[in-house]
Amino acid sequence: MKKRLLVKVLAVAITAAFLFAGCGGTDNGGANTGDSGSSGTAAADQSWDKIKEKGELVLGLDDSFPPMGYRDDNNEIVGYDIDLAKEVASRLGIKLKLQPINWDTKDQELNTGNIDCIWNGMTITDELKKAVLFSDPYMNNQQVLVVMADSSYSKKEDLAGKTVALQSGSSAKVALEGKTDFKASLKEVIELKDNTLCMMDLQTGNVDAVLMDEIVARYFIQMKGEKYRVLDEGLAAEEYGIGFRKSDVQLMTRINDTLKEMAKDGKITEISTKWFGKDISIIGK
Repeated sequence: MKKRLLVKVLAVAITAAFLFAGCGGTDNGGANTGDSGSSGTAAADQSWDKIKEKGELVLGLDDSFPPMGYRDDNNEIVGYDIDLAKEVASRLGIKLKLQPINWDTKDQELNTGNIDCIWNGMTITDELKKAVLFSDPYMNNQQVLVVMADSSYSKKEDLAGKTVALQSGSSAKVALEGKTDFKASLKEVIELKDNTLCMMDLQTGNVDAVLMDEIVARYFIQMKGEKYRVLDEGLAAEEYGIGFRKSDVQLMTRINDTLKEMAKDGKITEISTKWFGKDISIIGK
């Protein structure tokens, strides 16, 4: 009898322990799963729902990066990326807020919640992928050297012992770091706030060349005539993408899919032709 009674007591104790653990999981463990588990994280991602609820997408950009995003003569922010973003926002039924940021701290601006995305000719790099979730690439680019049109430079080796300028925090710096021999051959590398300042230093003779995005370089040359020239050999091939917080898969997917729709119905071709004279987009192709 004593043995049978002991078995019953143990059975009741074990059942109670399971019930207690189940209740604990419902109150605390369930909430934690949504924050740390992979399936819970996916279920908890309401990034697009939050944007839809507030009715506004805050786009972070460098407002001195023509033709992707910059201020025109009326101090209005315009550009290729701006036209793309406006069309996306219109199709999604939300407002677009353009928020100029410090490009050096772009990923911090994103991850602290000051902006919802970075959309401004941002190069997809392995380093940025650690902190940023990227959309599909939407444009090809490369880093090139720009010199004055009347200079004697024809290849990068001609710049040995010379001074090169580039934008601080840009992919031009990353490209240069990858070309150790070329960098070592230079007299000096000057980092400035934006490409406009770099080009001004080139024009005044303070530097001998500027390392920058080909898309931007070609635009400067188009606007300024034959004053500048791009050396034939580029330093690094790149792709542009839109950056989101790593957890905002829902928002990234919604915008990415909308861009693909725009590519399919010809809207991106229309915008690209407006800015570049032809369709140079790659998303949805």
